[in-house]
Amino acid sequence: MAETEAALRALAHNVRSARTRAGLSLDELGRRAKVSKGALVGLEKAQGNPNFATLVRLADTLGVSVSALMEGPAEGRVRVVSADAVMPLWAGERGGEARLMLTTAGPAPVEVWRWRLEPGEEYSSHPHQAGVVETVSVTAGRMVLVVDGAEHAVETGQTATFDGDAPHAYRGSGDRTCHLIMTVHIPPGPGSTA
Repeated sequence: MAETEAALRALAHNVRSARTRAGLSLDELGRRAKVSKGALVGLEKAQGNPNFATLVRLADTLGVSVSALMEGPAEGRVRVVSADAVMPLWAGERGGEARLMLTTAGPAPVEVWRWRLEPGEEYSSHPHQAGVVETVSVTAGRMVLVVDGAEHAVETGQTATFDGDAPHAYRGSGDRTCHLIMTVHIPPGPGSTA
């Protein structure tokens, strides 16, 4: 329970800081991210339990990564993260999951995700802000990447990349579990000097 409370406090601090840096009021952030002002007030008070879609909309609106909203203070020069130490941010109906492993620092951060998709299981994403680029590398199994309605088969040992500002989805394919590493390349945020 203490870990959950610490994570909510870090999220509250990071959302408030990013909102302040972006010069947005609670009303304006809520309008742009399509999140109620009440939910934002609760979030900035470390109350509530925002879902993954809400975190993505807030991050996109604020021009930061999802993990930048969730991470605590820097831990040093090298950071090693074990998959079992990171809670899934998405869980599929058939047992699949997505874990945000870490985000690089700097004006144009990169998120690193581990995904597991069961056959037929799908995650659909709304379009991200302009300039976001996603890359998926399948390490086992097969998947179908759907970008703007077009389907692309991606198999073990293959990597695909696409602009994330179009509707997109990931679907497990074949008869075994698909494992993949996804990176999300985020453009420099407001006020950065990249």
